[in-house]
Amino acid sequence: MATSAEGVGTRRRPVQVLALLVGVVFLLVGVLGFVPGATDGLDRIGIAGPHSEAMLFGVFQVSVLHNVLHLLFGAAGIAAARTRGASRLFLGAGGFLYLLLWVYGSVVHSVDYDGGAANFAPFNPADNLLHLGLGAGMVLLAVLSTAFERAHGQYPGREQRGV
Repeated sequence: MATSAEGVGTRRRPVQVLALLVGVVFLLVGVLGFVPGATDGLDRIGIAGPHSEAMLFGVFQVSVLHNVLHLLFGAAGIAAARTRGASRLFLGAGGFLYLLLWVYGSVVHSVDYDGGAANFAPFNPADNLLHLGLGAGMVLLAVLSTAFERAHGQYPGREQRGV
């Protein structure tokens, strides 16, 4: 259960602000994946898989599944921003998940460019590079925000709780 220091209505810590911002960006990207103009070839969007011809910003291949995953991840980030612990978990574990997606997408493309059924989201080379950047960036944000809080005596670690 969240303590009053972690709950809504109190001043947000940097890690919470970062989780909120990342969540809002993912939510926005998920919405833009369904907006003509932001997504080229929206009339040729697929439900899932590598055969969707829709391209977000003309660069990133998207499908309905891909956009829904962005929406869900964004909602998770916004919800996680309610507490410091959940925010840290969202940024750290979410970043790790995106690094795994980078590895997965890279392997899928090294075997077969389209990737067949394994390319479920779909992933193209631009998506893979973006996943690398997002994953590394989110993990870095989790680590740096924790370091910032420790430096300012705000981190709720064992040393502050006398354990």
